[in-house]
Amino acid sequence: MNPLRKKRLLIIVALLAGVGLAVTLALSALQENINLFYTPSQIANGEAPLDTRIRAGGMVEKGSLQRSADSLDVRFVVTDFNKSVTITYRGILPDLFREGQGIVALGKLNAQGVVVADEVLAKHDEKYMPPEVTKALRDSGRAAPAASPTPVKQG
Repeated sequence: MNPLRKKRLLIIVALLAGVGLAVTLALSALQENINLFYTPSQIANGEAPLDTRIRAGGMVEKGSLQRSADSLDVRFVVTDFNKSVTITYRGILPDLFREGQGIVALGKLNAQGVVVADEVLAKHDEKYMPPEVTKALRDSGRAAPAASPTPVKQG
């Protein structure tokens, strides 16, 4: 093989190796930042990975909200009307957070089956429900509770 062809072949091989390394690093970074959504039934059935950041959502069970008296710790139960999962959170809950409404919590599932959330998202008006929660409730055979219509002021 003449020296010019050998040099070109080495350049092509080096470029392909560089592109392969870049693609590998990009896919690795994307894999670490992915947050998959899991329903309470999927979490209870063991489908959600432990110690990996996930999104868990459903309806907050009425009467399940427990606030710590001396800290910002909160504990509540989320359900898809088939199974339930406990979520713990340290911080201030969103203003729109209420029992009986849909939420999505971002956090990690621990060995006890409790989601330790670092972020809690609540719906932004009386009609909105996160798409994942709506689908999970529909799949469970239960629809989300209908919001009561708000009276319109005339004047």
